[in-house]
Amino acid sequence: MAALATLAASLLLLLLLADVCGAAMYKVGELDAWAPPPSSKPDVYVRWGKSRPFKLGDALFFLYPPSQDDAVQVTAKAFAACDVADPLLTLDDGNSVFNLTAPGRVYFTSSQPGHCRKGQKLSVDVPTADGKFLAPSADDQAALKALSALPPAAAPTEALPSLSDSDDDSADAPRVAGAGSVLLGAAAALSVLLFL
Repeated sequence: MAALATLAASLLLLLLLADVCGAAMYKVGELDAWAPPPSSKPDVYVRWGKSRPFKLGDALFFLYPPSQDDAVQVTAKAFAACDVADPLLTLDDGNSVFNLTAPGRVYFTSSQPGHCRKGQKLSVDVPTADGKFLAPSADDQAALKALSALPPAAAPTEALPSLSDSDDDSADAPRVAGAGSVLLGAAAALSVLLFL
């Protein structure tokens, strides 16, 4: 019985540590669905991606009708050109989760015709474990140059905002409980059962 109690205490300690380092899941754009942005907020995904405190282990949740849309991960160059011919990853089940497992910048858009050009595109910067951001790669820099060289009809209607330009306060950004919080609740229930 003592071994079982030690195991339960160890499991609880491990889960408490996991909760401190717990990851968050963010619903992309915080709109009803991942879709072309409304005309009243054409830069919603740009602002949203820049205003969240992402970290390694967090996840992006793309919600959309699977018969009408998808989310594709693309390269920096493909992102700038809205070229969805050769995506790195296709998410198409309507409730797609992408885990942020590596530092750097990741790019997403929709492969549906015209959606990317209408602003349905998202880039997210993920810092290293110590909170530092990686310098933009040559491809990232080329994508930014290509983006600024797009014809006026395809270019964004306003300059890309910096974090300080955001209307959102990242401290107030909704965070969905990550696996650490769920496991902590399960561990608490298990420990109560073990000690009864």
